[in-house]
Amino acid sequence: MFKKLYIVLILGAAMACKAAPSKTTPQVNPGDLHPDEQQSVVLKQVADLISKYNYKKVELNDSISKVIYNRYLKSLDENHNYFLASDVKSFEQYQTVLDDDIKSGNLDNVFYIFNVYKKRYNEHIKYSLAQLSKTYDFTKNEEFTYDRDSLPFIASQAEMDAQWSQRVKYDLLNLKLASADMTKNKETLKKRYENLLSQSNKLANTDVLQVFMDALTNAIDPHTNYFNPANAAEFNIDMSRSLEGIGASLASENEYVTIKSIVPGGPADKSHLINIDDRIIGVAQGKAGEFTDIVGWRVDNAITMIRGSKGTIVKLKILPKGKNASDKPKIVELVREKIILQDQSAKKEIRTYNENGKVVKIGIIYVPAFYLDFNAYKAGDPNYKSTTRDVKLILDTLKRDGVDGVVMDLRQNGGGSLVEAVDLTGLFIKNGPVVQVRDTRNRVEVDEDEDPTISWTGPMAVLVDRFSASASEIFSGAIQDYGRGMIIGTQTYGKGTVQSVIDLDQVISPSIKEMLANITKKGTKPVGSMSKFGQLNLTMAKFYRVSGGSTQHKGVTPDVTFPAIIPLDKYGEDTEPSALPYDMIKQSTYTKVGDFSAVLPQLRKMHDDRMAASPNYKYLQEDIADFKKRDAEKSVTLNEEQLKQQRDADEAKTFERNNLRRVALGLPPLKKGETRPKKEDLDFLKIEAGQILTDYISMGNKLTATPVKTTP
Repeated sequence: MFKKLYIVLILGAAMACKAAPSKTTPQVNPGDLHPDEQQSVVLKQVADLISKYNYKKVELNDSISKVIYNRYLKSLDENHNYFLASDVKSFEQYQTVLDDDIKSGNLDNVFYIFNVYKKRYNEHIKYSLAQLSKTYDFTKNEEFTYDRDSLPFIASQAEMDAQWSQRVKYDLLNLKLASADMTKNKETLKKRYENLLSQSNKLANTDVLQVFMDALTNAIDPHTNYFNPANAAEFNIDMSRSLEGIGASLASENEYVTIKSIVPGGPADKSHLINIDDRIIGVAQGKAGEFTDIVGWRVDNAITMIRGSKGTIVKLKILPKGKNASDKPKIVELVREKIILQDQSAKKEIRTYNENGKVVKIGIIYVPAFYLDFNAYKAGDPNYKSTTRDVKLILDTLKRDGVDGVVMDLRQNGGGSLVEAVDLTGLFIKNGPVVQVRDTRNRVEVDEDEDPTISWTGPMAVLVDRFSASASEIFSGAIQDYGRGMIIGTQTYGKGTVQSVIDLDQVISPSIKEMLANITKKGTKPVGSMSKFGQLNLTMAKFYRVSGGSTQHKGVTPDVTFPAIIPLDKYGEDTEPSALPYDMIKQSTYTKVGDFSAVLPQLRKMHDDRMAASPNYKYLQEDIADFKKRDAEKSVTLNEEQLKQQRDADEAKTFERNNLRRVALGLPPLKKGETRPKKEDLDFLKIEAGQILTDYISMGNKLTATPVKTTP
């Protein structure tokens, strides 16, 4: 059966000939950012694809324009810290204009709003810098309101200045609680604010387009997304768990592009010439290439220069950690390689449980995402990176180690490749349908596991939480429907939509590309790479469990439920205003291989009895209550003594609770100032999931139920 390579998602238009109507022409100021012709093309192309092919078939009209406007405004100033009420009042004229702007490719109004935001941002940071010369009284009983999203926009400049003055005081107070040296604290804060200004001044028009595109696509549905070329590259790296480069992560620190981590076995590591906190001040391509100075660059622009195709040469001009700018840098020549991101791949561990004098070994496999190196797969690389391949290898080792059961840990797993969800399910069932996919024409395609081999036939459970989404829900839903394993944890996210990845370079017509190229040749400001227009992940289908129900909105309900550490009322598909609804279709024909209904009451009772006597369960409930309390707070005291008392009390409470948790797990308590060993595991819920599976095994249940064929 042909499998569509959908991606499930921490998931040739003409140039605009005239601007969309607006009531006021946006004012142009020095330092403003401006859209270019390529961005106009991208905007129109994305709008055209959404209007024609999105599953919801949303029409761009005044109603959706208001939603886009509100999302755009919120993305810029969600906490109401930058715009004045008068700014927002002046923007209201664009509420019902943005749909016309989008259709015509006009970004002038969008950029005007952003430029006002940037202007206000810079004004407030400069004001904050000026406040550092003041002397603050930390004995006053004042409060700083840091959560303002439910409050109106500030009406006057005087009120805005007062708000930012309090923010500076709060920043200084935080530093003062750690060090009494106020001169040093002010210098630290000065550098922090100057860095914020520097980053603001490095914003590019691509940033503006990305922010607006997020507002546009999320107004349609939560999982249709546009990625500019840089973000598309990051998305594809995340999907494949591999990249081609030098094997180092970078960050911007004090105007320098700085090495923050090094991938073992990568070119940077093998050179023995690059270390953590070294600074890259220049980059050259090939042996004879000239160096480009990258001091002060945005880190994403530097990464674009440093990454490259496998086998090519890049030269770096390195200023080692501790050296001054006046010191002579060293030159390091590296050959780029394909880097496999092992730290972001599936991992295993084995936990041992004692059950009535019998030792039970449970293999736990942590799966962070459903990743697939699609390019390597398409090219026929026999060693392409994928979740299923990694998990199969892990299962082989667990069998050799003699484990009695397997827990698949899908917590925090936000999804990935639909193909991988199907193939991974196939490691645990003989064959049969795994998921049903319905497209915009209501055609239903059933994706099946056609491989009759099973990698693990023994007892299994799947551990999920609120952030287990999309492909995670396909896998856990199929395992539950087949009766192949127990689902343990909290209700999952509820993302039941399917996205197709559209490379815009493949759909924008050659004539448009040629026109853009000619504009660049004539001396106009370059519009960016002519072969990189970005990527659209477009919702074009909806998936359903083999039992007929969608996971959309409802997610997967566990067989044994854990307390919700992640607030269900704040995170999840059912909290998204633009999300598609829940519905059902006809179930598939499939053969159930097990049924836990007879044993679940006893397993739940055993779990509940353990929790009633468990100190860790009590501490977990207290943590959840504390989180809800902190989440409801919107302000903080600026009185030094009061804040110190609060912080000290919170720190002492956390320290004591963590030690009590350690003792409950059989670990020694830590002394004040002692750091927790890195490899120490305090994951109480993971341990309990293994215990529940151990209970099942100890009851003599090993999927001995007679297979039952389920038909529509």
